[in-house]
Amino acid sequence: MIRIAAVGDVHLGEDARGRMRPALENVGEHADVLLLAGDLTRHGTVAEARVVADEFRDLPVPVVAVLGNHDHHDDHPVEVSDVLRDAGLTVLEGDTATFGFAGGTLGVAGVKGFGGGFAGKCGSAFGEPEMKAFIRHTGEIADRLRAALSTLDTSVKVALTHYSPVPDTLRGEPPEIYPFLGSYLLGEAIDATGTQLAVHGHAHFGVEHGMTPGGVRVRNVAQPVIRSAYAVYDVTPAVVDA
Repeated sequence: MIRIAAVGDVHLGEDARGRMRPALENVGEHADVLLLAGDLTRHGTVAEARVVADEFRDLPVPVVAVLGNHDHHDDHPVEVSDVLRDAGLTVLEGDTATFGFAGGTLGVAGVKGFGGGFAGKCGSAFGEPEMKAFIRHTGEIADRLRAALSTLDTSVKVALTHYSPVPDTLRGEPPEIYPFLGSYLLGEAIDATGTQLAVHGHAHFGVEHGMTPGGVRVRNVAQPVIRSAYAVYDVTPAVVDA
């Protein structure tokens, strides 16, 4: 069994230094790894990234993150990622991280993800160039996720995204904005690659539990949803318990 702690959408600003740290100090007693599902900052500034780095550095477990849309807002995602990496966090975008634990080996593939919608109610690469670019961007990211997951040869595979791969975990959000909260293409990548758990954020008014069409369990760990410093999921090669 591998214990996976996860949280997203902590939205730390420069006035939030020290806010999360007390709840993180003992994460090693409950989990083997901590996943951060994007929107770690409010506006994506380097100064806010330094606050995030200080909150999550030197924890007793590895910390793996993807960025979210807020982390891109100031147009410095590379610099934000560098600050987090300098603090010892692993930041993924189309790549993987692997770890060995007593309960088995864990592989995490991460991408930000993007919007587009879900089967039957989704955008298509048709019409204006802006619409084509929107859907093409989603497809490229989903392809990177599929490729990264396919390279993993571990006893447990986890997909880490900011945007949702399924509509299940969006219940409670206005249906009109579902296309901006995730894409079925992410779910297809997850289903095609023997993944056991998918973790995302972004949907503050959604629900925690969902499932892909192929039966992979999906967890929305946006902090407004889980209402704690992190949620923990026990994962084995055959079973995911949450």
